[in-house]
Amino acid sequence: QVHLVESGGGLVQPGGSLRLSCVPSGFSLDYYGVGWFRQAPGKEREGISCISAVDGIIYYADSVKDRFTISRDNANDTVYLQMNNLKPEDTSVYYCAADQDKARCGLGSGDYVYWGQGTQVTVSS
Repeated sequence: QVHLVESGGGLVQPGGSLRLSCVPSGFSLDYYGVGWFRQAPGKEREGISCISAVDGIIYYADSVKDRFTISRDNANDTVYLQMNNLKPEDTSVYYCAADQDKARCGLGSGDYVYWGQGTQVTVSS
């Protein structure tokens, strides 16, 4: 079955860091754009970052800009989300997703065809 697997979530104090990983199952990310999304209880899913498969296009939502960094490791077929200076409002389930348009990098969830099951990030003292 084709899907994605996220890992790296956990409990961290405010100001701390985590690195999330996104690994494909049943396909390769080489030809897919990848996005990271998050959803907190009672809130809508929010697109926070994306990276295209070609041309290195990257976008960040204003809520995470200058704190989060997305990157691709093509050798290991993995996309990472480095999260620094975490805040309590970053507490959410984080999902990665794959877009069949390798040249696209968008923060709208409708463009993505494959999703992971999510990983919980909790920022609390």
